[in-house]
Amino acid sequence: MRCATPSRALPPAASASSCSCRRVTHAPSTLYVQTDDGFLLSVQHIPHGKNRVADNAGPPVFLQHGLFQGGDTWFINSNEQSLGYILADNGFDVWIGNVRGTRWSKGHSTLSVHDKLFWDWSWQDLAEYDLLAMLSYVYTVAQSKILYVGHSQGTIMGLAAFTNPEIVKMISSAALLCPISYLDHVSASFVLRAVAMHLDQMLITMGIHQLNFRSEMGVQILDSLCDAERLDCDNMLSSITGQNCCFNSSRIDYYLEYEPHPSSTKNLRHLFQMIRKGTFAKYDYGWVGNLARYGQLHPPPIHLSSIPESLPLWMGYGGLDALADVTDVEHTIKQLRSTPELLYIGDYGHIDFIMSVSAKDDVYVDLMRFLRDQQGVHSSY
Repeated sequence: MRCATPSRALPPAASASSCSCRRVTHAPSTLYVQTDDGFLLSVQHIPHGKNRVADNAGPPVFLQHGLFQGGDTWFINSNEQSLGYILADNGFDVWIGNVRGTRWSKGHSTLSVHDKLFWDWSWQDLAEYDLLAMLSYVYTVAQSKILYVGHSQGTIMGLAAFTNPEIVKMISSAALLCPISYLDHVSASFVLRAVAMHLDQMLITMGIHQLNFRSEMGVQILDSLCDAERLDCDNMLSSITGQNCCFNSSRIDYYLEYEPHPSSTKNLRHLFQMIRKGTFAKYDYGWVGNLARYGQLHPPPIHLSSIPESLPLWMGYGGLDALADVTDVEHTIKQLRSTPELLYIGDYGHIDFIMSVSAKDDVYVDLMRFLRDQQGVHSSY
């Protein structure tokens, strides 16, 4: 766990210029944390914002990105519009997670990214290993409970992890943007087509274990889906996530410099299993595999009712979200033992909650109010 050259681990406005970890406004230090199964994860740290002098003055807040994204997603807009910067400027001690396989977390103690086993994981492993390693490190360094903020896949990871008492003891509260556990009402045309044609199984059969849409093979996969079904791939983002009201489409070329990040085919298959079956459960290896791994024919369900009632939750979700559908979010809420604080925005889509030009006022004011309520933090926002 050491300071390392960020290598553009965040967009230019946020990336540090050297390994000195010098205290420049918004400049993060980059550290590496090893999981129990050997993955080396990049964790960035912004100890203060532009208006603070002392480091670590505020409570630690941990930001966990979504699928095909990395920690850069929290900083991809301007300083005034990006949640990571806003939190730092409002006195929070900001930590940014990057799960295995993303551009910033491609190390392993024994495996190479070219090895099949390097990609043998799904979000289940991200919740059980990656979050445990990253949160344990932050908890040890900060010597304080952590405010958790997740988006999309970051909420799946969080909700699954919060059933683990070892992780819950480190969390003071959690804010979930576009919360996902149940996925049986997904309406994104591109996703539904990929599920129907069993793209996940096809890729595994072809021996493709890394899913990288920036690679030549990834582009071919996208093109084949679009050509075969005449999907509206001129607006690929909408085909995958649904309409987004306030996303600055003029910056799409800039966003594509950093995203999408790679993920594993197994991860995609796990999500597709959830869509097909309408369950929130561990990875399904088939009867024989399930018996060997779980001691039962079917994968164990993840019980949201196991999340302690004492853990304060906040959820922000939108009416145009084609991935975190309102019906599925309501299903998630009903399974919880406590009632989370809710922020519903009817014209917001999946990406709006992190990239909308107006999210600062529409979302982050209430999100930070929730975080401050748990910690008593004063904000100049």
